[in-house]
Amino acid sequence: MATPKRPGASKKKKGPTVGSGGQGRQALEGRGPTPKAEDRSWHPAGKRKAAQERLAAAKGRGGASAGGGQQGRARSPKKNGDVEVVSGRNSVLEALRAKVPATTLYIAARVEMDDRVKESLALATKKGIPVLEVMRPELDRLTGENSVNQGIAITVPAYQYAHPLDLVARAVDRGQTPLLVALDGITDPRNLGAIIRSTAAFGGHGVIVPQRRSVGVTAAAWKTSAGAAARTPVAMAANLTQTLKAMKAEGVFVLGLDGGGDIALPGLELADRPLVIVVGSEGQGLSRLVTETCDAIVSIPISAATESLNAGIAASVALYEVARRRAER
Repeated sequence: MATPKRPGASKKKKGPTVGSGGQGRQALEGRGPTPKAEDRSWHPAGKRKAAQERLAAAKGRGGASAGGGQQGRARSPKKNGDVEVVSGRNSVLEALRAKVPATTLYIAARVEMDDRVKESLALATKKGIPVLEVMRPELDRLTGENSVNQGIAITVPAYQYAHPLDLVARAVDRGQTPLLVALDGITDPRNLGAIIRSTAAFGGHGVIVPQRRSVGVTAAAWKTSAGAAARTPVAMAANLTQTLKAMKAEGVFVLGLDGGGDIALPGLELADRPLVIVVGSEGQGLSRLVTETCDAIVSIPISAATESLNAGIAASVALYEVARRRAER
């Protein structure tokens, strides 16, 4: 009599299985010849090949987009570093009056329309400059969170610096006595803007900035100058010391401003001569090489309770004294 099976029980035959059912077939097959070093992505030769291919592809895209020649490069979009943003009602108006090549005028929505904004709109429309109305947060992002844009801004191309000796030549061609200001180690754009404004106010013919370790004409300098940067040329010197020596060879006297100078500003006798006034940084003052190049070191008499003057204020005082003496003669 057969024994009854337990419900759910199944009969399985236990024992060794024959073969793997083909599961290890690929593992047993040969992998073919060893690939070349340049075909292995992890090999240095393979990485070099991939880099060369990416470089060739980038050149191909550049050539196709350029379309060949200088005309194609002109159509390429500008980078962020190729434009500057000038904000503020006075700065924008003065820049437009001086025919600065602005590319776009931005006005905040619901901005208070005073005479400066109205004139800026009229000048932009007359010159064919696109006018865009944007929301206040977008304008703040364009000009920078710390900038007081007053609801208006323009974008201008990067500043085109003049050659230092050209500033002297322009003044001589006009029949005027050259009066220039050179900056030595000034890195604050607001000081540069203030000096540009003072130079324009007292009849100066330009400002010279070194190429290294010095501030350039940025949006902050534009704003602080209140548009004077559009009327007063700024030159860039590759080497300030050599530039000053070249100016001395042209008959220009170099005066350095320093608190320990040997000549007091009220006793200056060279005011009617061609001059370049060198202003140093507030912390370190004039550098050694520049000091040795100067024809004279001039000091501004101040109260003993005050340690020194701001670079922009010192330049303004010196420019005023030179302009006053020239007006008397």
